Amino acid sequence: DNSLNGEAPIVVMTTEVLRNMLYAGSATLDGLGYVVMDEVHYLADRSRGAVWEEVIIHLAESVSVISLSATVSNAEEFGDWLQTVRGETTIIVEERRPVPLFQHVMVGRQILPLFASEDVDASAGFVREGSPVNPQLVKIARDEWASSRLMRDRRTPRGGAKSAGARRNVGNGRRVWIPGRVEMVERLQRDGLLPAIVFIFSRAGCEAASRQLREAHIRLTSSEEMEEIRAFVSDACQDLPADDLWVLGYYDFVDSLSRGIAAHHAGMLPIFKECVEKLFLRGLVKVVFATETLALGINMPARTVVLEKLDKWNGETHADITPGEYTQLTGRAGRRGLDVEGHAVVLWQPGSDPRELAGLASTRTYPLRSSFRPSYNMAVNL
Repeated sequence: DNSLNGEAPIVVMTTEVLRNMLYAGSATLDGLGYVVMDEVHYLADRSRGAVWEEVIIHLAESVSVISLSATVSNAEEFGDWLQTVRGETTIIVEERRPVPLFQHVMVGRQILPLFASEDVDASAGFVREGSPVNPQLVKIARDEWASSRLMRDRRTPRGGAKSAGARRNVGNGRRVWIPGRVEMVERLQRDGLLPAIVFIFSRAGCEAASRQLREAHIRLTSSEEMEEIRAFVSDACQDLPADDLWVLGYYDFVDSLSRGIAAHHAGMLPIFKECVEKLFLRGLVKVVFATETLALGINMPARTVVLEKLDKWNGETHADITPGEYTQLTGRAGRRGLDVEGHAVVLWQPGSDPRELAGLASTRTYPLRSSFRPSYNMAVNL
């Protein structure tokens, strides 16, 4: 979004910027000693992954590369490839999670544990694969399935075809009541699970969630915190022309922030995103509705991470999130030095299968697969 002191001894940048500097032969890279590639599993991303491999291949032999990731289970295989293209490579695996992570499901107004007993290894902080699912959730899923089948049978007359005069059943029988965002945030506040990041896989959804809480007059901050937030944002945005503030939605943005509520996505004005990030780190913003970009490369850990749904649009179709993506998203929960434990909460949806969710939460296999492919841009640059 912006460039600050690009010639500093330590520079933080996107992979694409470094790739472009390599192709351009930038003098900034003279004497470069180390490149740290955070979230290196992004190498598997279909749209951006090839850039990571270009950087690894094109860096000068004298440069040492440090690759970091929480979700690469075939580290030895990846390390062997790095050794082929970069030279001697050491693989370091750390099994311990600094803050234990507990898994939950929000069903109606209840927040229930996902597993029968949180089978957490104290040294690792992870749920062991194969841990038994909470039988209460299994029963809820079974009852919901039976209820939906009963309702379907009632609506369909004998013979299978729905009659022209058959009325649509608007009752939900014994189905689970799905809480709205307002009820969800109120429950998190009541249980002491704030600050929280709620992942919604669309920009419009993040903005709508922030607006819903604002219009419901939800307030998560004290009077002193409200004043501090307003002063901080006013100072940060003082260079924005007054005529532009209405167009940018500045006043609604400040109103939400002052209540401890914010959206965060790539479509926001950079200065607005920066305000959200800094205020959240200071503990003044209590709930952030964010797209998955927040799970990569931005230092915004929370006490609780909430996932509204377990599927997202991948550019072609709606697909279930992978165990690696689930781990990356929920990995934001548990602030080192501030929380003794982190919490991941998945909202119950019609047709939810707790066994599938348990498999997603306990899987520790994240094979990294190359997405490298030549492109016209790559050929022209070479």
